[in-house]
Amino acid sequence: MKRLHPAGCLKPMPISPDSRLGLGLEKLDRNVFDPLPAFDLLSASGVRYVRLQSGWQRTETKKGVYDFAWLDEILSSLVRRGMEPWLCLCYGHSAYSPSAAQYFGSVGVPPIFTSEEREAWAAYVRALVLHCRGRVRLYEIWNEPDGQWCWKHGVSAREYARFAMSTADCIHAADPEARVAAGALCSIHLPYFRELLQEGLSTHIDALSFHRYQTHEHHVLEDIASLRALLNRYPGRVDLIQGESGTQSEDCGAGALSGGAWTEVIQAKYLLRHRLLDLYSEVLFTSHFTTVDMVEALNGKTGDLKSRMDFGYFGVLHADFNPEGFAEGTYTPKLSYFALQYLCALFRGQEKPCALPIRLAASDSPRVFARDDDGPDVRILGFSDPDGAWCAAWWKSCDLLRETYSGTISLQLSGENRTLYLADLMTGNLFTLPDTMLGRQQGLLTELSHLPLLDSPLLLMTDDYLAKRQEGFHCRSGV
Repeated sequence: MKRLHPAGCLKPMPISPDSRLGLGLEKLDRNVFDPLPAFDLLSASGVRYVRLQSGWQRTETKKGVYDFAWLDEILSSLVRRGMEPWLCLCYGHSAYSPSAAQYFGSVGVPPIFTSEEREAWAAYVRALVLHCRGRVRLYEIWNEPDGQWCWKHGVSAREYARFAMSTADCIHAADPEARVAAGALCSIHLPYFRELLQEGLSTHIDALSFHRYQTHEHHVLEDIASLRALLNRYPGRVDLIQGESGTQSEDCGAGALSGGAWTEVIQAKYLLRHRLLDLYSEVLFTSHFTTVDMVEALNGKTGDLKSRMDFGYFGVLHADFNPEGFAEGTYTPKLSYFALQYLCALFRGQEKPCALPIRLAASDSPRVFARDDDGPDVRILGFSDPDGAWCAAWWKSCDLLRETYSGTISLQLSGENRTLYLADLMTGNLFTLPDTMLGRQQGLLTELSHLPLLDSPLLLMTDDYLAKRQEGFHCRSGV
């Protein structure tokens, strides 16, 4: 970046009502962290969607008696700050399912085997949806039913499909304006999705959600496209939602992707790379996992504190843990939090993925004593808004756990007469390009030579794209 001209720093921006970016606030159903210190930081991040788990066990304190006070406080805090909560309906209840009593929070025990279980679940769902009308517009049914940890008696697509369809009908009956998502599947496994759809799920729901935890990003767009193609074979128009994806900031964490050599820097790179790919895809929105570091507790046993002292470090905020594993204190931002802020500031929802008239044009680069990189692992994603303002994000798609990368690329443009700015989404720093990096024909920019290429995304944008997203920003002339 030394050759570039500093042009200021990105400012965090208020939440956009059109944003497609979200953040998880999961596990409040099991009361494993204090949400109060997180609300202002959540709002300041710029995310629009916030995923919650509804907590049947925590809410129905006695049979047929629902106490929504804990949930009301959270919903009110989010809505008041301009965020949109969406609720994942889970998990089981020990008062109706004897096997649920042994698991902390009744995780992974669906109420499907007796008429009492089914009727109690339906009554809870009706009460919840009626109580939340006007504050919650989207409900998701269960969490990761394709994983043994969340469908503990044995994974069954047919069972889940029937459970989801009856629950969806119950939601729509209680609130005809509500939207329903099913799935929340831990991976894109097409045969499982196909079984769900063959049962008729697509005619009962409005969206299908999936989760993604993987160290690489090679087939993200292809995976989403294949799922869309499968959905198109069945009736109904069903949107796609990426509901959970993230990684840890420590190498000692429990849960998904545990044991990897994760750091705060790698976590931030992962967030930017994967969320940009989601924005480039046709998902309705994407939710990053998660806000605060906390225990994983998926396999926690009731009354056995040791079994749920398995800390995960997926949060974009650091937390302190008390002796019982409860996350509390003053939450402090990680690098990934600031990266998310910058992403939210520049992707407000008005921009759409598009092919741009830009191509790699490698030449000998004096910065690396070799040619610019123009290999297949250079990602370039284009976006534009209805007025023609555009941006292009790029990075070297190398292995985050084994490689870091710094190189150069050169780009050929069709001809641009606007000032271009470059943003580093890891730091928020803005730059303009020196004349030595610019090639012109008839006064139009046609060549950008030896731009920096990193393993974290950089963003090139037109001045009007930037000005629309950074209130009070004044473009610098002469570039």
